[in-house]
Amino acid sequence: MTRSVDLNADMGEGFGPWPMGNDAALLDIVSSANIACGFHAGDPVTMGRTMDLALAAGVAIGAHPGFADLQGFGRRRIPLSGPELTHMIQYQLGAAMALAQARGARLAHVKLHGALSNMASENLEMATTCYRAALAVQPDLTLVVMPQTALEQAARDLGAATASEVFADRSYNDDGTLTDRSQRGAMIHDPQVAADRIVAMLRDGGITTTGGKLLRVPIDTICVHGDGDAALAIARQLAASLDAAGYKIAAP
Repeated sequence: MTRSVDLNADMGEGFGPWPMGNDAALLDIVSSANIACGFHAGDPVTMGRTMDLALAAGVAIGAHPGFADLQGFGRRRIPLSGPELTHMIQYQLGAAMALAQARGARLAHVKLHGALSNMASENLEMATTCYRAALAVQPDLTLVVMPQTALEQAARDLGAATASEVFADRSYNDDGTLTDRSQRGAMIHDPQVAADRIVAMLRDGGITTTGGKLLRVPIDTICVHGDGDAALAIARQLAASLDAAGYKIAAP
């Protein structure tokens, strides 16, 4: 029996004349695109162009808001108040929604980026603030969550639709959070290793951590970071391995 799983990638992360990743090629493989909203990366032209490519490829589009940190690519932790977080999320979603609506399209999901996501995964109040802000703008958004973290709990408490996400190119701590990028082994660059890990996760029904624990979680969507040098190779190998394992790549 063929089963479906979503394959997503972070996209639109160039800025002005500086490209980032190979979005056009990735869009031939993935089923969902998380499009940067101009704070950690992206700009209006890049956002619009990425949406055009995604829609032409039949790929679901979502917003990928992050901290206002172009130099640090949104991967530096910034302490913000509740109102600051709320308005930051809503500002970015507003831009993404406007560009989508101008194309006769609608956002399918929202996924927090980088340090914003990592901080919220550890802090229920912060996760709730971010998700409540997003749902106030578009109540039917699917929230992409890291399972067994505060992100998942906040989404459940708010009664929102969720997609439980695992990462093909990142390793996990025993508490379900991502290994810090400064740590050895945090990033997985070998396409076959990344693909084998995901097939094993789907087979075993959960995430295997760096400590050897199996965290049993649902897996709705799989992420490949679009900015990595190996992103396209990982996506291609992952698609081939998923097909061989009896999975069809499709948006939720």
